[in-house]
Amino acid sequence: MSANSFIDLHSLRILDSLNEGVYIIDKEFKIVYVNHTASEITGIKPADIIGKACRAFCKSERCQIGCPITEILRSGKNIVDLESSLQNSEGKIISVKLNASILKDESDEPIGGIISFRRDSKVNFEEYIKSSNHFYGIVGKSKVMRELFKNIEEISRSEANVLITGETGVGKEMVANAIKETSKRRGKIFVKVNCAALPDALLASELFGHIRGAFTDAVKDRIGRFEYANGGTIFLDEISEIPINMQSRLLRIIQEGTFERLGESVPRKVNVRVIAATNKNIESEIKAKRFREDLFYRLNVIPFHIPPLRERKDDIVFLVNYFIRKYAGKYGKTIETADSEIMEIFFNYDWPGNVRELENVIEYSLVRSKREDYLCVCSLPPNIRDNSKCNKILSLKEIEIDEKTETLLALLRQNNWNKTKVAKILGINRSTIHRKLKAQMKK
Repeated sequence: MSANSFIDLHSLRILDSLNEGVYIIDKEFKIVYVNHTASEITGIKPADIIGKACRAFCKSERCQIGCPITEILRSGKNIVDLESSLQNSEGKIISVKLNASILKDESDEPIGGIISFRRDSKVNFEEYIKSSNHFYGIVGKSKVMRELFKNIEEISRSEANVLITGETGVGKEMVANAIKETSKRRGKIFVKVNCAALPDALLASELFGHIRGAFTDAVKDRIGRFEYANGGTIFLDEISEIPINMQSRLLRIIQEGTFERLGESVPRKVNVRVIAATNKNIESEIKAKRFREDLFYRLNVIPFHIPPLRERKDDIVFLVNYFIRKYAGKYGKTIETADSEIMEIFFNYDWPGNVRELENVIEYSLVRSKREDYLCVCSLPPNIRDNSKCNKILSLKEIEIDEKTETLLALLRQNNWNKTKVAKILGINRSTIHRKLKAQMKK
């Protein structure tokens, strides 16, 4: 049996064996197939949805603000790891990452689309709540973080707008998640917009929507993020990146709850709580005439400032342990902790990228580590490791698996370039070291 025949015969079984949810639609956007995982995640049986419009199955925010398949037909590019959400059979909103592509026939004509999705592991509040080390996903036990958690709980009954400030990588989005999850709107929709990620020409359409013909590519009416978030909460990340000429529209919707879609003169009304965040000094932006002062006061009803990691180093040990557990599970490692030398390096480092940088360092180290019990210095990124040396002696096989030249050079420096001594440590011939160094010089 040929490979193609095998796949044709068992294709549905193959799709049903995947750990990602998969559904297929025809040219009329009707469901023709739903795999086992998709049914399990949504709680919807395939028999109840086959033949119906796809929006009745997933009830995703993308159905309203930009269907993935429609976007692919427009741009010609497949969609990969798009952050979105869908509703299960009980109406609960589930954060997912989805992929989408067009299905074509032998003549290269579109005949439908295939969408796959998986739960977004970044957002799993049930597990966070069960752990005493987390506050809705935020890790920290320092005094300043305990005060932050207390303040979030104190405003849980408030509907007032919130402005979160702090450097890049401190966890502003996680704080926004916590504020939403402790609020009266925790069961309602939560829409996130990264204002810095969208070009000025598209931002207004993305926020407020547009009608057909409003601009060149506006081929049909489309609702904006505010309209889609009606009754819930919207998170405007990097709000200081919104152009000054658009801020008056934002001020109006925050102040009065009204807006018009682009190209339309009919006012619409929404009830949305706004949580905004920025890594810039808003007062400086106001003085530079890049941010409206009245908009600042409307947003800054409840201010939150998240301190950088260098000002709360007491939390490093908890963050390190958390990220080790997270990525050890992801990469199938049994590592449970980091050695004391690594922790000393971490405590003496300023972390300009804050928690995000620490997370990246731990992931990098887990991937590189050849130990099975703990992280050692040799697995750290070079810019973090600096001149620190690792006491672990690697075998030649391990060296060849990962950055053998770097390890060899480190041993040579450590032993004053004594090739005979390094060869003895590695259990190889001195000529092998000479050959490796010669090969490196030719690169």
